[in-house]
Amino acid sequence: MAKYVLLDTETTGAGDSDRIIQLGFMVLDGKNVEVHNDLCSAPLPIGYGAMEVHGITPDMIEGKPPCTETSSFQALCALNTPENVLIIHNAPFDLGMLAKEDFTSQMRLIDTLRCARHLFEDEEAHRLQYFRYRLGLYKIEQAEADALGIEVKAHDAIGDVLVLKLFLSELRKRLQERFEGANPIDKMVELTQTPVFYTRPLKFGKYKGKTLTEIAEADKGYLTWMLGNMDSLDEDMRYSIGKVLG
Repeated sequence: MAKYVLLDTETTGAGDSDRIIQLGFMVLDGKNVEVHNDLCSAPLPIGYGAMEVHGITPDMIEGKPPCTETSSFQALCALNTPENVLIIHNAPFDLGMLAKEDFTSQMRLIDTLRCARHLFEDEEAHRLQYFRYRLGLYKIEQAEADALGIEVKAHDAIGDVLVLKLFLSELRKRLQERFEGANPIDKMVELTQTPVFYTRPLKFGKYKGKTLTEIAEADKGYLTWMLGNMDSLDEDMRYSIGKVLG
């Protein structure tokens, strides 16, 4: 029987050299829920911008083992088989961080961020904390946290995993409305593998307020420049720009 691993990390920053300093995940196995959560040391300092987000300070990880030596990492490695399912919000980021610890997932992948873009396409944002408030998950999270012995903190790895668990239930409801009769896990895996075409106006840059299609009609060179110079573009934005450029 498949196990479902809901995972999040906190890191020293978001750059190419940054590393994991907290690994948190839940394992859903039928009605049983296992919670794994460890702070860990890293080979470089925590950036101040990262501290501002997650609140993890150098003294909190002083003397902690590196990520690969934590019990959480060892448990994750034991779960890393093709029959299990790994569930992450914005999976490329966390998988990239885990790759620096020589972890390559063999599990089926559900990226709830991409699924949300497919299923909640009209929302103004698709961040996990946005849905925490948009769907009223904050109203029920404390009871769930108490049952699992988890402290609820925004931008804390295990706190975000708790919100992810609640959000996953909402995703399943929306998916079953859209794709009646479909297996929800199989469909979310499929949606994870399907790029999203952005139809909403950009919220940044020279053409803020314009759609990619409108920009392509007016200035294809700008879109080409974006692809070549904006490393922060996610996979769906790159796919969308490539599509409008033909």
